[in-house]
Amino acid sequence: MNEESQTEDETAKLDFKSVHIDKEWKHDAPLIGCRFDPSGRFVFSTSMDQNLQRWNLEDGQKVALSGHESWLRAIGFSKDGNRAFTAGYDGRLCFWDNESQSTEPLKTIDAHHGWVRWLSVSPDGNLIATAGNDLVVRIWNSNSGDLVHELKGHQKHIYSLFFHPTGDFLASGDLEGKIHIWETNQFGKARTLEAKALHTYHTGQQVDYGGVRCMDLSKDGTELACGGLHKGTNPFAGVQEPLVVVLHWQTGDEIRTHEATQITHGILWRLHYLQDGTLMGASGGGTGGFLVFWGKEEKTDVHKFKLPNTVLDMDYAPDSLTVAAAHHDGRLTLSRLTEKA
Repeated sequence: MNEESQTEDETAKLDFKSVHIDKEWKHDAPLIGCRFDPSGRFVFSTSMDQNLQRWNLEDGQKVALSGHESWLRAIGFSKDGNRAFTAGYDGRLCFWDNESQSTEPLKTIDAHHGWVRWLSVSPDGNLIATAGNDLVVRIWNSNSGDLVHELKGHQKHIYSLFFHPTGDFLASGDLEGKIHIWETNQFGKARTLEAKALHTYHTGQQVDYGGVRCMDLSKDGTELACGGLHKGTNPFAGVQEPLVVVLHWQTGDEIRTHEATQITHGILWRLHYLQDGTLMGASGGGTGGFLVFWGKEEKTDVHKFKLPNTVLDMDYAPDSLTVAAAHHDGRLTLSRLTEKA
């Protein structure tokens, strides 16, 4: 069986129209971020009350963790899931012990001047990358917390980070739609890709808008999906539509775009390629919250699942087909994807 026919057979096994909410938990402040830990024990969320929540996946019990002095969004983990790492708009990077009963961080680092929008952990778990509004990507030792390297070259705020599954490269995406690809052995810049359609300069309001809000790599490693928005006719009013720009990982050529139909006020906050090659995105904004699904060749969505409230982040647990979504009304929903018999 060739790769193309195998992908088609695997895609046919997923029944997107059967996606449904399996569990729903509530926090008393709007949620901003969410991530499953690698051990499968917890799902973490972040909130506008400046706290981190650790939810037990078995019973939904919540532990509140305090260590930031601002909103926070970025979450990552050690390879075994025993430690969590968070970064916030206060510029802090915090280390947490998931085996401890303590609700305070093990370590706090003043990592950036201004907001940290994204955090990514290398596949081997040894490095943490953080992206700051100071236009710098910083690399940290995940054990000691020591600064390993600084990566400079962005001219606009950095919105997203993505470690290549081999660990050999780190991608950083910014407000202007530029994605710098850095080699992790010597931390040199290998090349720069551009998702130009994700950036708009609004002449009336005199602001840049859009940016590479999230990234993921196709399962065969050839395509980088970059998510954000386009048609930003009135950015301050949230009038924009979700958009994915798919680039060739090596050449940077634009391969295709994916649009979300009938979402006139939305941004793609997170993207995940599923095991069968389907691309799943989380859109949130004035139109509401959605899980959006695209087949490999489809320009528009093949299915949308409306969530109960606008979404600001999403994460996917590959082993269980469970999708977590962080909602503005404080809900953390766990939805289930199903497979055809």
